Amino acid sequence: MELMWFYVAVVLAISDEFHSKIMWSIFFDFYVVLAGLIRKTVSSNIQLWLVHEGIEAVFHFIVLSLVFLNLEIGILGALIHMIVDIYHELVGSDYGWLYHRALHFTIESVFFIMIFAGLSGY
Repeated sequence: MELMWFYVAVVLAISDEFHSKIMWSIFFDFYVVLAGLIRKTVSSNIQLWLVHEGIEAVFHFIVLSLVFLNLEIGILGALIHMIVDIYHELVGSDYGWLYHRALHFTIESVFFIMIFAGLSGY
C-alpha cells in the first residue's frame, strides 16, 4: 500500500484548491456564461448544482489521471470527491475552509486506504 493513498488525497486536495481558487478567479466570466447556458437547459437550481459537481468531478478526473497515469485512480478520486461535496452540501455543513479541507482529506484518505489495502491483500 505504501503511501499512495496519501499522495492521491494530497493531489486531490491541491486539485480542489486549484479549481476553487485559481480557476474561478481566472475564468470567472466564462463560468458565469457557462452557468447561464446550463441553467437554460436544466429545469431547477438543484440540477444546475449537480451539473456543476459533475463538471468539477471531470476536472478532478483529468488531473488525477494525468498525475498518476491511471484512469482508475482518476475515476475513483473524482467520484469520492463528488460524493463528499454532495453530502456536505445536502447536510448543510459549512464550518469554513479548514473543516471542508479536513472533511475531504479524511474521507478521501480512508477511502483510498481501503482501496489500496484491498488490492495489496492485507
